[in-house]
Amino acid sequence: MAAGQTVTVYGAYGHTGRFVVGHLRERGFVPVLAGRDAGRLKSLADGHPGPQVRPAAVDDPSSLDAALAGAAAVVNCAGPFATTAGPVVEAALRARIPYVDVAAEIEANDDTFTRFSERARREGAVVLPAMAFYGGLGDLLATAAAGDWTTADEAHIAYGLSGWEPTRGTRLAGRVSAERRGGRRVRFTGGRLRYHDDELSTVTWPFPEPLGSRPVVSEFTMADVVTLPSHLAVPEVRTYMSTEAAAGVTSPDTPAPTPVDGRGRSAQTFVVDVVVRRGTEERRAVARGQDIYAVTAPLAAEAVDRILTGRIRTTGVASAGALFDAPGFLDALAPHIVWERLPGAGSAA
Repeated sequence: MAAGQTVTVYGAYGHTGRFVVGHLRERGFVPVLAGRDAGRLKSLADGHPGPQVRPAAVDDPSSLDAALAGAAAVVNCAGPFATTAGPVVEAALRARIPYVDVAAEIEANDDTFTRFSERARREGAVVLPAMAFYGGLGDLLATAAAGDWTTADEAHIAYGLSGWEPTRGTRLAGRVSAERRGGRRVRFTGGRLRYHDDELSTVTWPFPEPLGSRPVVSEFTMADVVTLPSHLAVPEVRTYMSTEAAAGVTSPDTPAPTPVDGRGRSAQTFVVDVVVRRGTEERRAVARGQDIYAVTAPLAAEAVDRILTGRIRTTGVASAGALFDAPGFLDALAPHIVWERLPGAGSAA
């Protein structure tokens, strides 16, 4: 184990950042609290005496260098990642430490692969984007489902959320992405990201029991369209969102998440159902858990632990499915996430 090592959490005072700090601390890591708002960092530190506080701005490289000084790794939890990912990756490369982020922004993740892949590979660095519920978990499940396949015809990732109360960060990231797309939508088809103005349709997805078949918004595209094709040769990746969750995240009136337990989790539950198809054969994996924001923390903490203890398969910019043993990683997430392989099922109809 890498317990006792220092890990800088940039954006530590945010909704997801607080969960990440807590999980790192539980594993024996020593979090360094970093971010742009010195006052919010101090308030967080006052509630948990002991951690160092290092304010840093993404437009001030020297402050980022100071925030990462002496750390074994950095976890970036500060969105919008279109603004923060590049500068924090640069700081991690200067410090020669692994970089992990929890970005759900499709374009920001694509930027990380495009901008840093060659340099990170050349330097033997580890840069892990989208190590979160969106982008990371779906990639791990699809990789575990695919097994020995290195190619596939299609991958479908269906999100059965009981609802979605977005954080302020989620709303801000959504606005930034919408601006970058000029209001268009995005899909991954024909082996690349394509932008379109088509209206989204509602279809039925056959979730496993007890959830069962229910309506989902088709092509409600998430970060999996960047992470999965980065290492699995698949020309079509489609993601789906339960209609309840889609309505919640798009409505301007939906409140922020409300804690219901001692860990600060909301009552939101989820089922993520993944089907990978090659020819006439389908392979399927499913995961269940509570609170998409809270569950990002064990994903990120497990990733940091595995990177720092050398349990990785490659270096460079890599998604979770490429970097780790996917079934073993998913097993290690219990009880936060419970997963299993299921017999292949049909795609949305």
